[in-house]
Amino acid sequence: MKKNAILIVGVVMGVCCFALLYIQVSYIDAMVGMRKGHFEEGVRRALYQVAYDLELEEMREYLSKDVRRDILRGQLNDDGIKFEHSYVTSSETGDVVSKFEFKTFVLNPPHFDNKSLKAEKNQSVEEAQRMALDVLRMRYKYQRAVLDEVIYNMLYQANEKPLQTRIDFKMLDKAIKAELKNNGIDMPYHFRVLTGNNEEVYRCPDFEVDKKGVTYTETLFKNDPPTRMALLEITFPSKVLNNYIYGSVKFMLPSILFTLVLLITFVITLYMVVRHKKFTKMKNDFINNMTHEFKTPISTISLAAQMLQDQSVAKSPEMFGKLSGVISSETKRLRFQVDKVLQMSMFDDKNTASLKMKELDANELLSGIINTFAVKVEQNGGSITSRFEAKDPFIFVDEMHFTNVVFNLMDNAMKYRRSDVPLSLEICTKNAGDKFVLSIKDNGIGISKDNLKRIFDKFYRVHTGNVHDVKGFGLGLAYVKQMVKAHRGFIRAESELGVGTTFIIVLPLK
Repeated sequence: MKKNAILIVGVVMGVCCFALLYIQVSYIDAMVGMRKGHFEEGVRRALYQVAYDLELEEMREYLSKDVRRDILRGQLNDDGIKFEHSYVTSSETGDVVSKFEFKTFVLNPPHFDNKSLKAEKNQSVEEAQRMALDVLRMRYKYQRAVLDEVIYNMLYQANEKPLQTRIDFKMLDKAIKAELKNNGIDMPYHFRVLTGNNEEVYRCPDFEVDKKGVTYTETLFKNDPPTRMALLEITFPSKVLNNYIYGSVKFMLPSILFTLVLLITFVITLYMVVRHKKFTKMKNDFINNMTHEFKTPISTISLAAQMLQDQSVAKSPEMFGKLSGVISSETKRLRFQVDKVLQMSMFDDKNTASLKMKELDANELLSGIINTFAVKVEQNGGSITSRFEAKDPFIFVDEMHFTNVVFNLMDNAMKYRRSDVPLSLEICTKNAGDKFVLSIKDNGIGISKDNLKRIFDKFYRVHTGNVHDVKGFGLGLAYVKQMVKAHRGFIRAESELGVGTTFIIVLPLK
């Protein structure tokens, strides 16, 4: 798959997944908002109805008292008023509703004597109707006067009574619970009653302070003077409220979870595709480089072998020896390249290798490696110096692989040297606690920060222009890292473009 196709598929899938998540989150937010709005509206309706019922209940008590008093006094001789309040169950919805009724009744029926009856016989129909209307009008005026007197008495007397006697708190609790249930809210709550001066008059026995809870208030006795009003404060615990509000959207959580899993799976898949594409490209580069590296010595050996078949060459010992040396040199070079591939093949399956560990003096081993490599460095006009400061140089390593590690690092310094200055290699050892530290520093072309992060990846090579400007397979540093890790150590690189590179190996002491 081409890079542009991968990019397009990734963008489309990413946009779709994020759009799906956005829609789900928006839907949940809308549902939570609706649930909160429904809850708040239900609570406010319930509290309003409770306050309204409380005032009507107080009015009923005053009316019943005043009517009884007037009956006892003989002041109410024509009509009476009956006011009834009760909670009944609706036959349609099954909810508990509040019911108020005003009923008029006749205490003493109207009295008419025989004379008035005879007079009525002589009256016309119009006069009879007019008299009936006059009777009704008088009855209305009387009842209104009675009601006005009752209301005035109620207002004045209510102002004088304390809230504790005006409110039955047990009945208030029952009324709150009934009205909340009628509005679809059936959950625990706490309430208290305050005066107009914010002095607490009553609180329910299980009242608890919950700073995260939600509190609603409603004014009681709104028609009273401000100083005689009361404030009903009801609080819902945060935990219960959150369960009520967010309980309706719990079924959406698995959907969001599956969407996130799908998104993560897609990202991982896309990452693996991109990584596989890079790995394929690196392998292709490796095959191209390996073909080039193998082709050159094979061609040289083939040419030398053909020249050896010439009779004139066979008669010249000098030419025979030169061609034999070329074949030997190219064979060693070919074997060295094959060894590099074989070295990495040991780590393909389980990243393990069969190591022949033994105790070695690192300073002594490095001294021999430097002496061997110094000839190659000096032939290219460079120099190599050593500074062995490790007082405890004994390490437990595989001699062959450790030697290859050092050779690989020094060979890299040779490959990536600068053409304008002679190569300078510095090998240093020291102790750091119970560790042995080896550093190999050069003054080569250096490595950029971006490339420095990937130089230990298999098949990765830092390109400096043409693919074949520096020979190699991109396996050397990968082999170095794996081998150092197999020796229970670690390696890091420090570099600056145009200045040089330093490789630092840390190994445990024996």
